[in-house]
Amino acid sequence: MKLLCAPAGLGRVNEVDTLRIVLYGQAGAADRGSAGAAVRNEIRKAGFAPARRAWDLLSIAMSIMAADAAGLRTQSPDGWTREFEMEIAVTEPDFWNGCANLLADALAFLTTDRWHFRFIAGGAMPPVPTKVFRPPENAVVLLSGGLDSLSGAIDLAARGERPVAISKTVRGDAEKQVDFAARISDGLRHLQLNDNAVVPGDEDTTQRARSIIFLAFGIVVATSLRPYRTGGDLPLYVCENGFIAVNPPLTGSRIGSLSTRTAHPNFLSQFQDILDAANIGVTIHTPYAAMTKGEMLRGCADQSLLRSLAGISTSCGRFQRFNYKHCGRCVPCQVRRAAFFAWGQPDPTDYVFEALGRDDADHAGFDDVRSVGMALAAVRDGSFDEWLGSALSWPRIEGRGALKDMLRRGLAELGALHSNYGIK
Repeated sequence: MKLLCAPAGLGRVNEVDTLRIVLYGQAGAADRGSAGAAVRNEIRKAGFAPARRAWDLLSIAMSIMAADAAGLRTQSPDGWTREFEMEIAVTEPDFWNGCANLLADALAFLTTDRWHFRFIAGGAMPPVPTKVFRPPENAVVLLSGGLDSLSGAIDLAARGERPVAISKTVRGDAEKQVDFAARISDGLRHLQLNDNAVVPGDEDTTQRARSIIFLAFGIVVATSLRPYRTGGDLPLYVCENGFIAVNPPLTGSRIGSLSTRTAHPNFLSQFQDILDAANIGVTIHTPYAAMTKGEMLRGCADQSLLRSLAGISTSCGRFQRFNYKHCGRCVPCQVRRAAFFAWGQPDPTDYVFEALGRDDADHAGFDDVRSVGMALAAVRDGSFDEWLGSALSWPRIEGRGALKDMLRRGLAELGALHSNYGIK
């Protein structure tokens, strides 16, 4: 699939077999897509003046989001793997063409697709606000509305840090993102942004690339802070439990396994290489990479605040599909339920499929529940190492021993959940 992603008026509008994506504007035609129509205004309104390469990276990320939506996996030869030829307008095309392979490799790992990048001149410059505002905070934390990012932001504030909270606005989570930021400490500075990627026709729903835009938003804001300096190491916190981040395949056939790699240590290391090559002085921190979700909750520095907010956080992989309720049976929901159980606190979440142990296709017989059960049985009847297989074999993964121990504990949390519900 070929895409040309550039501001309106730039490029070969009528090229055959090429999807035109208008960056920072409206599509203007039914056969075009668009992304970022509101982002420039939001950044300008905030008074932020981000680094130019950070803005180029945002243009790239928004182009990737449009491609991820437009490329239908069902139309690929194997029903999954897509191939993209991306032509993207940036302000420094020579530099980014030199990074094309880094980007392609990172995206290939993140989405399991094949990516080819070519960068052209004419990209949008960062917005120039009427009055520049350099916030005094010295860190950024991604705040999704999920339980992990909530617990992590609470911890940062409790130890005296004052990060800017960055959210990608998602339907069903926007209000809770605002509420979380307002209630942590005496309120965190908070900015909600959205790529608003829209493409003609049907959209693919797998969303394997979604973390790229979340990170890009964080980078744009980080380079706008007063303490930021080129080549420095201003921290960007990605607070995700290690079990979900590593994403071990539950079964050999990956039936019902958690397929996303949004915070996988291999991908985040690849993304850090891109930042370093661009001399963007931001360092990604994953403070919970060796912790399970249950351990995150038990160790949170403000237990009272976490208990009051945990129930309204979002974990479900099918949250919108079930009318903004947790299904209770997908892998993220099972990890969430297991974490509450390990935390020793009642789980106030309203699950669509609450009775996890009921022996039918909606509960214990559902693919994701059976997959967890099969993983538990494989470890029980064989060995943990045999079940784990090559999950930690990626070359950029560090601290394999600690991660292996964490995955063992995370699987044990799921085992306690299944035992509690009598799942066989």
